[in-house]
Amino acid sequence: MQCNTANLIVNHGWQGFLFDGDAKNVSRGNLYYKKHKDTWRWPPRFKHAWITAENVNDILCEAGATGEVDLLSLDVDGMDYWIWQAIESIQPRVVVCEAHNVIGPEKSLTVPYDPHFKIETPDYHGASLAAMTKLARRKGYRLVGTHRYGFNAFFIRNGLAENLLPAASVADCLQHPCAQHARAHNWPKVRHLPWQEIE
Repeated sequence: MQCNTANLIVNHGWQGFLFDGDAKNVSRGNLYYKKHKDTWRWPPRFKHAWITAENVNDILCEAGATGEVDLLSLDVDGMDYWIWQAIESIQPRVVVCEAHNVIGPEKSLTVPYDPHFKIETPDYHGASLAAMTKLARRKGYRLVGTHRYGFNAFFIRNGLAENLLPAASVADCLQHPCAQHARAHNWPKVRHLPWQEIE
């Protein structure tokens, strides 16, 4: 209800599948879209599912989401890198995903894979923008920018709109004072934790 996909569905008429690991969020979302004046006639489809690298393709296929799609929005607060790496059943034109702005642009790090991961330590979750950008390149995408604070990243599949949306650098995307403050004040609190480096 408060995400970039909600904006696209409510204000721009997009259709979509929404997945959440919390059954209460799914119930609230269903109710919200069924009552909203712009979506009550054709609300998005919801599925209650705890998404892992092992089940993400099956879940997408069961929902009917296969092949080329316009947008994948990925924000699972922890295993974002590993889940995107595992996705093969869809080929999105655009990927919007969360990256961690407490990690500097030179560090390609993610939390190790754990299908049961839940955030227990603030700022110990997800992956750095550098790690997500390396993964994107391997999958055939380029980083074209982030929102102002640097933790919502936008990737476009190579061959699409390259003259309009050229590749952006990780460092340029992490220049906002909010991102700089996060690196200076929050990174020292979690840098000792068992991050995994991405080659």
